[in-house]
Order: sequence, then C-alpha cells, then structure tokens
Amino acid sequence: MYKNIYLKKGKDESLKRFHPWIFSGAIHHMDDGIEEGDVVRVVNANGDFIAVGHYQKGTITVRVLSFEDEPVDAGFWEKSIRSALNMRIRIGIADNPDNNTYRLVHGEGDYLPGLVIDCYGKTAVIQAHSVGMHYSRNGICKALLKVMKGRIENVFYKSETTLPMKKDLHQEDGFLYGHTDDNMAVENGLKFHIDWLKGQKTGFFIDQRENRSLLEHYAKGKSVLNMFCYTGGFSVYAMRGGAKVVHSVDSSAKAIELTKLNVGMNFPGDERHEAICDDAFDYLDSHDDSYDLIILDPPAFAKHRSALHNALKGYIRLNVKGLEKIKHGGILFTFSCSQVVTKENFRTAVFTAAAQAHRKVRILHQLHQPADHPINIYHPEGEYLKGLVLYVE
Repeated sequence: MYKNIYLKKGKDESLKRFHPWIFSGAIHHMDDGIEEGDVVRVVNANGDFIAVGHYQKGTITVRVLSFEDEPVDAGFWEKSIRSALNMRIRIGIADNPDNNTYRLVHGEGDYLPGLVIDCYGKTAVIQAHSVGMHYSRNGICKALLKVMKGRIENVFYKSETTLPMKKDLHQEDGFLYGHTDDNMAVENGLKFHIDWLKGQKTGFFIDQRENRSLLEHYAKGKSVLNMFCYTGGFSVYAMRGGAKVVHSVDSSAKAIELTKLNVGMNFPGDERHEAICDDAFDYLDSHDDSYDLIILDPPAFAKHRSALHNALKGYIRLNVKGLEKIKHGGILFTFSCSQVVTKENFRTAVFTAAAQAHRKVRILHQLHQPADHPINIYHPEGEYLKGLVLYVE
C-alpha cells in the first residue's frame, strides 16, 4: 500500500509508548522513491509494522497519523475530525451559542500532527505545519465539510507562514470552499474581528480564552495595562469586568487599530480605553506605579531549543519591568507561549525576576492552554502555553 521506512535496532522504544514523532537519527534506511509529504509505513529492524505517518525532510522525519496499519484516505480524515468534534461537544465548547470561536483540531493533541483547524462562526481556518498536511488539504476540507455539515459554510487555508522553507509548495492563503467577508466571531458573548487574512496564528489567540475570563474576574475597579495587546482580547474582557481604565500597548500599529476596532464594537464610545503604539520596554520604563493589573503576554521568545537561553533572559527582563512598575497589591498575569520553555523554566525565570525586583510575590494561579487545545498524554511537548497570576506587594 505505502512504501516503508525502516528503523535502526532499538529505535522503536518511544513508538511503543505512542510518541507521534520519529526523528531522523532513528532511521536505518527507506524504500526508494519516497517523496516529501508522502504517507509511509514505519517498520522496526525486524520488519514488523509500527506506524503510518507523513514523511518530511528534517529532524522530525515522520509524524505519526496512526499506529494501525490503515489507509490515510477520506474515511480516515472523516473519522479523525469527527473524533475531535465529539470531544469538543462533550466538554461544551462546540455548539455553544455564546461561543462560536474554538479550536477543532489541535495537531498532536488530536492525533493529527501538523494540522490545526480553528472555527470562527461559520468559517473554519485550516493551517498546515507539515508538507503532508499541506498536500492533504483538499481531502481534509472535504471531510471537514461533511463532518461539520450545518456548522461550517466556508473553509479558509492559511499556511503561507507555517511552511517558510518550502518555496515550491504553492501554499498561498485563500478559500478552499465558499467565501465570506464576515470575519466577526463571538467568544463568551464578546465580539471580535478575526484577521485570518494577515493575522497571527489563524487570526486570533483562541488559547487564551479561559485566561481572559479569569482576568475579567479580577478587573473590577482596577487600572489595567495590557502589554502586547494584539487584538485586544484581554482589554475587552477587562472592560466587561468593570475596570476603571484600560491601556492597550503594542509595537504594531495594525494591532492597535484591531484592538480599537474590537473595543469599539463591544463598548462604543467608552472613554475608559486607550490604545498606544509603543515598544513594551520603553512604555514600562516611562510609567511608574500606574497600574493595579498588568498583563504580559509576549510573542514566543524561543521557537527553537538553541534560543532557549536568550529567551529565558528575555522573560526575566520583561517580568522584572512588570514587577517593578505594578502598584502595591497589584496582580500580574504573565505568560510564555514558547514550546521549548518548560513550566519549570518559566517559573524559575519569574522567580528570578521577583528576586531582582525586590518584591514580595505570591502565586495565585498557574495557567495553561484550554481544553480545545488538548495535550496528547504521549506527547508532553504539546504543553506549550504557561502562565502565572501573581499577587505583588
């Protein structure tokens, strides 16, 4: 059915524990004619079947789709997407009239490594992070429409930036099915414009939904600073939570405009909010003891392990600034979305920052990604979002 990739002796141990990645160093040899993006069978040194997956050049050579010897066809995509949908229905995230914004497929967390599908109202956004998923996009789209019948009417493909080194794949962004200019979605009763054309990720940071709700709980009567605001998600929740003033800061002028749009759509004419285009460190340097509540949600400081050391230095520096500037009795929400930064790495960085800032700090909450971004228990690397809520004296 499919061509084989043969592992070195003893290199199948992680696969016996159902880890979904096969690294290049584990491979002994391959059948002739295997092309990047092909579905392949993986066998051990004795020739025994282990898994089926997508082949790709690089450190992660095979991303496992199944530990059963089965075809990756229309039926496979339908079964996999239906399983993902059923889980979201069971936990109350899908088919919720107050929330039509959620992640339907989360890569390894839904046993589909290299694939992300986010739903924004009647539009689904597909994002491929592997060549195999890129080549499978039309089949995935057909299966998605069949499984999501009545829920999804448009499918947008957004992978231009997720396969950056693959110059000949023609991964242009655009609609695979349908078309719409309605890019408004609802999250917990609040409205947001989703920039799936040029925005980061698939257009919105869905993974902070529950953390935004927690912030709303703490916002009443407080002066709030939302650093790295992007779409203004935390700002909108703070406004609904009764904050007395909310300042949104981002170095991107486009992000500031999007934040203004989202705040204005939910709170038209509300003078409590101000959006400022400025560098995070410059802004923090110029504002002392101005805020009761600060959110530090920067973009990933490290996308590869080689950048880990500098990333941790960056998190320390940023959190020192935040801790120095927050009012006595203030609350700091601080995050890392860098996959290579572990929970222990991040907590140590924040501990170091607290010591350098000479502030008394208590941990109120330890935060993570929400349930529609599940972590495959056999793939702990999938736990990428880390956060702490701190009480600062």
